Amino acid sequence: MQIDQAIKAFSQSEKLKTGLIWANQIVEAYVALPDSEKPGAERILKILVGMIASEIHIAKNAAPHDIWLEAEKDLNTAQVMLNSGAGHDTGHHLTQALSKITTIGQQSMTILVEQGLL
Repeated sequence: MQIDQAIKAFSQSEKLKTGLIWANQIVEAYVALPDSEKPGAERILKILVGMIASEIHIAKNAAPHDIWLEAEKDLNTAQVMLNSGAGHDTGHHLTQALSKITTIGQQSMTILVEQGLL
């Protein structure tokens, strides 16, 4: 990974981690809601997960890395779970994506530290 890609990957990974943590928190709240209130939370969660998916697409283009594709697959699976009414299973896939994105962030941060940029 080149320095410019490491900077972009680090920046994108931090933004995406934040979004995924928010989404996971919404899943936790969603699971605890009464059935009558779940549709509203589900709509919000679908919007947020869609926004995160768009950001992963941007990250793939700005700072290519194979792990972005893996994280994108996890996010796509989370979207399928949401769309099929299995929102309670979404958190697992969001957590998997978070783990992969954290790996990208760590790798890019290591490069930036080695270069004295962080």
